[in-house]
Amino acid sequence: MSTAIVWFRRDLRLADHAALAAACAGHAHVLPVYIHAPQEEAPWAPGAASQWWLHQSLGALSEALARQGGRLHLAAGDSLRELERLGAQSGASAVYWLRCYEPALIARDTRIKAALRERGVAVHSYPGNVWLEPWQISRAPGQPYRMFSPFWRKLRAQLTPQQPLRAPHARLWMKLPGSLSLAALALAPRIPWAAGLAGNWRPGEAGARERLRRFGEQALPDYAVDRDRPADPGTSRLSPHLHFGEITPRQVLYGLHKRAERLGGGTHAGLEAYLRELGWREFACHLLYHFPHTSEGSFNPRFAAFPWAEPDERTLGRWQSGCTGVPLVDAGMRELWSTGWMHNRVRMIAASFLTKNLLLHWQHGARWFWDTLVDADLASNTLNWQWVAGCGADAAPYFRVFNPFTQAARFDAEARYLKRWLPELAVLPAKLLHEPWRDPAALARCGYPSPMVEPRAARRAALEAFAALPD
Repeated sequence: MSTAIVWFRRDLRLADHAALAAACAGHAHVLPVYIHAPQEEAPWAPGAASQWWLHQSLGALSEALARQGGRLHLAAGDSLRELERLGAQSGASAVYWLRCYEPALIARDTRIKAALRERGVAVHSYPGNVWLEPWQISRAPGQPYRMFSPFWRKLRAQLTPQQPLRAPHARLWMKLPGSLSLAALALAPRIPWAAGLAGNWRPGEAGARERLRRFGEQALPDYAVDRDRPADPGTSRLSPHLHFGEITPRQVLYGLHKRAERLGGGTHAGLEAYLRELGWREFACHLLYHFPHTSEGSFNPRFAAFPWAEPDERTLGRWQSGCTGVPLVDAGMRELWSTGWMHNRVRMIAASFLTKNLLLHWQHGARWFWDTLVDADLASNTLNWQWVAGCGADAAPYFRVFNPFTQAARFDAEARYLKRWLPELAVLPAKLLHEPWRDPAALARCGYPSPMVEPRAARRAALEAFAALPD
């Protein structure tokens, strides 16, 4: 009676899992395995917020398997060595997994696949958490897309709602002695914002399904407009669930399409706007796969000569802690610190302030987001920071510098978002909430800092620096 190992990685779910379904269909016994090997993801090993989420998600997956009489076998160390050890212990003749697309993990998986096959172990890998794999879509043979709009047109034309795979049931799960405890993986870092994470999120497959249901019922019809208002619950907040593979893009497309059919009317506009955002996520994966150097360096080679400012601890620290004196930036950074998440529009403004007002290298921001975001994803983090900084593929023009004061007035007109995260400003008159620096005396009384830079002067300096880049 044959046995297979299913190696869970960034696919912490039972439903719509092609590798798990294939292993269960083809073998009498299945051993579910997770191997903790952050060193294999260097130089982008998971940050603190990601570790917190991973701890919770692994716990949820373990509980789901236990309800079926199984168990998630936990190990740590070198992935190849652990797979070989577990294969020998279980007598497994095959290993199944879903593919990852980050450069370090592609290299790791290629090496492991070759080594296992050399030892006579069959290896079966399946598409990862994307609609189409990066090599399945191109503008011409061997020519990856570099611009989002044509990429999205081609991808959207190929998307049709498909029934996701059901979770396998009543399998003869294999259990082996020697599984580590979840606590032994040391995935629950002592971070100041852990309570805020726990109060705002429910990691795991069930939490992802519930988040999708709520989004479809409550926010999808008005998503096209409400997604830009940081004070309102107008976004899906599915990004961390997607990153950890607790839900798939196929499940999201199928579920929301069914919801839109039932609701009708303007819901389809909200659906198309949301699918386009998921297309941007897919574009990020596409770019990182084809241009793996971009996680460390700018996509646009002109920016190798850009005169980024030298960061000092105080300047960077004020941005990180939400003490820049720019209310919308500070509100976003404090939301991030408190919840492990930041509204997308506010992310753009906070990133623009760092790269175009303070003229600090986008990598400083990318590293901070990597450590503090529960949805930290290498491809998306890289694409989004370079887009704002103006040095990436499909980048915002260098002369686009978000004005954080006019953005706040436009998308948070009643200052509800600002007052939620900057309670010290709530005592100010309404006319000062977006630009409190206009009344220095009132600013001093409430204890809020003056802006680190004068916005108009900072914008002029940024435009001069960008315009001086060589062609």
